[in-house]
Amino acid sequence: MALNPGDFEYISKIVRGQSAIVLEKGKEYLVEARLTPLVASENLGSIAELAQQMRKDISGKLIAKVVEAMTTNETSFFRDIHPFEVLKNTVIPELIQKRESQKRLNIWCGASSSGQEPYTLAMLIRENFPQLKNWKLDFMASDISTEMQKRCQDGIYSQLEINRGLPAMLMVKYFQRSGAQWQIKPELRQMINFKILNLSGHWPLMPKMDLVMMRNVLIYFDVPTKKVILQKIRENMQPDGYVFLGAAETTLNLDVKYERMNFKQSGCYRIKEG
Repeated sequence: MALNPGDFEYISKIVRGQSAIVLEKGKEYLVEARLTPLVASENLGSIAELAQQMRKDISGKLIAKVVEAMTTNETSFFRDIHPFEVLKNTVIPELIQKRESQKRLNIWCGASSSGQEPYTLAMLIRENFPQLKNWKLDFMASDISTEMQKRCQDGIYSQLEINRGLPAMLMVKYFQRSGAQWQIKPELRQMINFKILNLSGHWPLMPKMDLVMMRNVLIYFDVPTKKVILQKIRENMQPDGYVFLGAAETTLNLDVKYERMNFKQSGCYRIKEG
C-alpha cells in the first residue's frame, strides 16, 4: 500500500482544500494508515488506485470519504485528566457563581470526534453540579465529520473504548449494554446538541460561549488558519469565559488577546481584560 510522492501531494492538497488540515512531508505513514481501510471498503487494490479514482470522482462522494477518513482523530474518555480536574474544581464552580442570576450556561466542544470529550464533560456536570439540571444548559458539540456526528448521537462504544479512561462507576451509572458494546444512556445524549461544523469554514450563529473546549485540533492547521480560528473563538465567547486547548497547543505568537491561566497542565485560557 506504499504511497508514491505524487499521490501523497494530490491527497494532501485535497484534504487541505476541504478541511484546512495540513499534511506535511513525513506524514505519509498517517495517510497510509487512515486510507488503507477505505481502500478495502471500496474494493480497490491500493492507495494509488484510490487516488486514481479520486481524480475521476465527479460526484465528490469518494473525495468526501477520503477527507472524512483523514479528519477522524484520536480521543478517549477523561483524556489528559488535568483539564477535567480544573473544570470540576475551579472553572465550572466560578461560572456557576457568575451566572447564578441568569441560570444559563453555554458550552461548546469544537472538535468532538467520536464523542468521548463531550460525554466526559456531561458526566462531570451530572456528577458534581446537580443544580445545573434546573438551568438552561446550551451544550453544543461539533465535528467536521458526518460519520463522527452520527457516532456521537448514537453514543455507542466498544469495550476497548470504554476501557480507555472511563471509571467503572461511571460506566455502570451512565451506560447500558448494546450487544457487545455500550451505549450512553438517553439522559446524557439528550444534554448535547451534536452538529457538523468545519472550523476553517463558515460558522453558524451561536450563543456567546462561557466554556469552549478546542483541544487537540489546532495542531492540524497552519498558522494563518490557527489565527483565524482563535479570533473567531474570541468573538463567540463571553468576555469572562474560558477556552481549553490541547497540551501541545498555545495562543503564543498567534493571538495576543488571550492569557494563559495558571492551572496545572490544563491548557486553559481566557480573554485579557481591557
